[in-house]
Amino acid sequence: MKNAKKLIVAAIVLPLTLSATGAFAFGGKDHGRKFESKMERGFCGGGIDRGMFKKLDLTDEQKDKIKSLKSENRVQKKAFFVEHFSKDMKERDANRAKVQDLVLAESFDAEAASQLADEMAKKKSLLMVKKMEAQHAMLSVLTAEQKEKFVAFQKEKVERCEEKVMRHIEKGQ
Repeated sequence: MKNAKKLIVAAIVLPLTLSATGAFAFGGKDHGRKFESKMERGFCGGGIDRGMFKKLDLTDEQKDKIKSLKSENRVQKKAFFVEHFSKDMKERDANRAKVQDLVLAESFDAEAASQLADEMAKKKSLLMVKKMEAQHAMLSVLTAEQKEKFVAFQKEKVERCEEKVMRHIEKGQ
């Protein structure tokens, strides 16, 4: 009876162990792309994350206000997306076609490319302004002391991220 139990346990544990070992050896499911994409996006920039607000010792009133602002912002972004989705997709498709025409042309038209890039950047800058406006509303809830802590935490976060990027670059060379 004891040998039968051992065989059953071995039959269960062995395949699980081997599959887990294979997953770890392969580097998990993101295969290193997650870090690369963060580097490409300039992830070491500012931004507000949940963990940062937890470190600021917010009052219950501040937590409620920030929570309502986040909820309100989420609703506004969804409404904006729904309203502009089809128009934005058509613009994106048109821009893609213009880019393709520019890069496949016999000679490169730098002026047309610059004009197209400016149009695309203007669209992106409008979205960035909306994002900064939402961040301003959330950070205006903080006291002066909390704002100082926020800036210090953000600076630490950027430094850690930059160090991680540098280690990754050095490791790759």
